[in-house]
Amino acid sequence: MGDVSYELTDTVALITVSSPEVRNGLTPPMAESLIAICDEINANQTVTAAVIRGADGTFCSGADTREWTVMLDPASEIAYQQTTTVYGAFVRFGNLQVPTIAAVRGAAVGAGLNLALAADVRVCADNARLIAGFGRAGIHPGGGFFTLIGRTGARESAAALGLFNQEMSGQQAAACGVAWDSVPDGEVEERALALARGATSDPVLGRMTLKSFREELGPPAVSWPAALEMERGAQMWSQRKRAALAAQAEEMSS
Repeated sequence: MGDVSYELTDTVALITVSSPEVRNGLTPPMAESLIAICDEINANQTVTAAVIRGADGTFCSGADTREWTVMLDPASEIAYQQTTTVYGAFVRFGNLQVPTIAAVRGAAVGAGLNLALAADVRVCADNARLIAGFGRAGIHPGGGFFTLIGRTGARESAAALGLFNQEMSGQQAAACGVAWDSVPDGEVEERALALARGATSDPVLGRMTLKSFREELGPPAVSWPAALEMERGAQMWSQRKRAALAAQAEEMSS
């Protein structure tokens, strides 16, 4: 049936999607588990970042067609509910209150690619395969695919993947800005965790900075003057907190 689980590595939440017999294909119950995990991470004020990966060296092959009723009758009420649950889980992950990284090994296909794109940053294996796959399957892209890849600024990639059914390697993804980095397959997860540990150690500051990042860059992006005003309150708050901590440290050392 597959499952989604997580563990804490220091202050980083490591989420694992696991149904290896179908290359980590997703089911609605797995999506519900991801939603619950996101709620737990949001409630844990010590978490500073989250990494999502697939089990056994592959990211996610998309929907597990054995379990997803939408494949049988996409117009049925239950199929609509299941689709809402799965895509809702991606939105919930994409809106986590901490910075997110997708550690992509093997293939990320269809809905699995959407899940990778929902993260703030991607680290890919050099030989990873990023495949939209919707056109080849004879269906329209779903889950906000063009919005998700478009916010990386990679319009050419969005067209190649979504319109012309091309495949992208991890190296290509990094070269065109769809991923932050590509590394040998065996180094992906450690590279992603190292990147996650680079997030600020102040969880409150991290969540406020992330909020500014997402609201300013969109989609849609906001103007520079609006961004300045949007950041102003959080920046003043962080400056005051830094000054207070410095004063506290000086007091303790005297």
